[in-house]
Amino acid sequence: MKRILSYNVNGIRAAIKKDFMGWLKNEDPDIICLQETKAQPVQMSEEAFAEMGYQIYAHSAVKKGYSGVAILCKEKPDHVEYGIGNEKYDTEGRVIRADFGDLSVISAYFPSGTTGGPRQAYKMDFLADFHAYLNELRKTRPNLVISGDYNICRLWIDIHNPEKQHNTSGFLPEEREWFQQFVDDGYCDSFREIVQEPHQYSWWSYRAGSRARNKGWRIDYHMLTEPLKSTILNAGILAQVVHSDHCPVWLELDV
Repeated sequence: MKRILSYNVNGIRAAIKKDFMGWLKNEDPDIICLQETKAQPVQMSEEAFAEMGYQIYAHSAVKKGYSGVAILCKEKPDHVEYGIGNEKYDTEGRVIRADFGDLSVISAYFPSGTTGGPRQAYKMDFLADFHAYLNELRKTRPNLVISGDYNICRLWIDIHNPEKQHNTSGFLPEEREWFQQFVDDGYCDSFREIVQEPHQYSWWSYRAGSRARNKGWRIDYHMLTEPLKSTILNAGILAQVVHSDHCPVWLELDV
């Protein structure tokens, strides 16, 4: 069994100051995918992670204090791939992949598009190009776990007040249409294989007590390629973990 977590930490250094290390030691996943690390590799407390038994592989943005993804793992990967071979996204540190035998785990931080205009267009370009990258990759690496902050609520039950949010980036019709096409193309939403109830969120605004009132969005996922669907043992959301405006999402696979 492998226990995999995904967590947008909204700054790894800030999370560490909130006892991220103590939490991780108790949680003890095999692999944790991080997004929005906002740090360069030398700023990620690598020695402290090593003492806990984790190797850390990071793909940081060129712009300091911005974006960035990482994978922490107990087992040494056979191969680590930094980026998707497209400078447009790779300079922002949005994707990293680690291969373990036949299994590949990806940590991805999708653009938010919240400023609208050029950034929303950038987000839509990323959705198309990342989808194409994954389709090509799965020809040689069919067992993919694509973990991360997708910055999109897939279903109406994945966001509070959907009727009032459908013109908001992250819940736009064209974003949800992309997500449906992604699922139809053979990518499985592991959480929704296990949990069908609404009001299950992984991100809350810092404003207006949104988290305490559970007015959130589910935008963090472990998506799986079809061959891995039958290996899902369990999945969930750790909504009580508060190092960030996101919380971790977890997945257990029989692999």
